Amino acid sequence: MENLSSIVLGGGCFWCLEAVYQEVAGVKSVVSGYAGGSEETANYKAVCSGTTDHVEVVQVTFDPAIISLEDIFEIFWATHNPTTPNRQGNDVGPQYRSAIFYESEKQKEIAEQSRAISAPKVWNDPIVTDIMPLPTFFEAEAYHQEYYSKVGERNPYCTFVITPKVQKLRQQFADKLA
Repeated sequence: MENLSSIVLGGGCFWCLEAVYQEVAGVKSVVSGYAGGSEETANYKAVCSGTTDHVEVVQVTFDPAIISLEDIFEIFWATHNPTTPNRQGNDVGPQYRSAIFYESEKQKEIAEQSRAISAPKVWNDPIVTDIMPLPTFFEAEAYHQEYYSKVGERNPYCTFVITPKVQKLRQQFADKLA
């Protein structure tokens, strides 16, 4: 039986991170959703209003015998910009902030070490990624799940925002692809 782990990551639009992690060896599932907000429920309309303090996130479930949490973070730092508060490119608002939601003290320790050591190797500007305990993960609406796989190049957002991130993954992390 597999011994799986999961981590919840926010790095802009959840479609971007979902598309990236779906290609990584050892990742068993990637679910788009919301975390970190003050409300007891979350949905796309409310989160996009910027008033709930939720972050668009993905819950990455992975097999640590195949890919380590450290490697998950290496990919995270390389495929989004953790130096811009409340924004990723043209996506602006608190729901697009860079965040790691940990489920254990060990995950917190690895996340903090990765933010301090690994992220600055990729980015020159200060890292603004929040690292906090996961209060509740709310799964996003069905139409958000596997969005890039279903829509891909038919959506200009995917073409101009997601595809370059997936290409970067394929180039920099070819040894970690499924």
